[in-house]
Amino acid sequence: MYRIMIIEDDDKIASILQQYIERYGYEVVRATRFRELKQEYVESSPHLVLLDINLPHFDGFYWCRQIRTVSNVPIIFLSARVGDMDQVMAIENGGDDYMTKPFHLDVVMAKIKSALRRAYGEYAAPAQSSDELSAGGLTLDQARNIVEWKGRQADLSRNETLLLGSLLAKAGRIVSRDDLLEALWDNVHFVDDNTLTVNVTRVRKKLEELGLPKAIETVRGQGYRLDLSQVD
Repeated sequence: MYRIMIIEDDDKIASILQQYIERYGYEVVRATRFRELKQEYVESSPHLVLLDINLPHFDGFYWCRQIRTVSNVPIIFLSARVGDMDQVMAIENGGDDYMTKPFHLDVVMAKIKSALRRAYGEYAAPAQSSDELSAGGLTLDQARNIVEWKGRQADLSRNETLLLGSLLAKAGRIVSRDDLLEALWDNVHFVDDNTLTVNVTRVRKKLEELGLPKAIETVRGQGYRLDLSQVD
């Protein structure tokens, strides 16, 4: 059974959505801790999120980014904002789809079913490889965002997992900065190049804590290389 999380502070709208979605046999959880939505998301572990923009404390764009640090779950924005820029921001901040209020429940349900099929069902892209990548004794579990070395583990963010996965898949070879940016954010033009440097630094630190200092080598003017050849 698929679990749908509704992040909507208007109780009437959330209730209508919940009742309608449950008719189709889905489990529904409604967010209640609007200061701790990321933690509530992790605890609920939904298969899809319906996310409003205008929320208490922080807006939906912020929480979408927070969820994206731990999950690739489909996120559909539902908002009264009708401006093109709001839709652009929703997609750039990690959303998969955008619907404006008032909406037709049948259309909402169709979009939910479509997103679930693409992510998990008949339209899901076939896995090109295992969820695990491994080289030189270093193992990355891409489904759980965990890297392991000699029995020691470290948790990674989504971007850190994508970054390390790109390097691990080409271990020993140079991966360009542009290739890494595309792997992380799909479009290099929307990303500050310094953000990549920050994420490389974070991954380096976590590998060092596992006992792999200097595993990521900077190749000046070209990119980065994961070098495990000198690891004991």
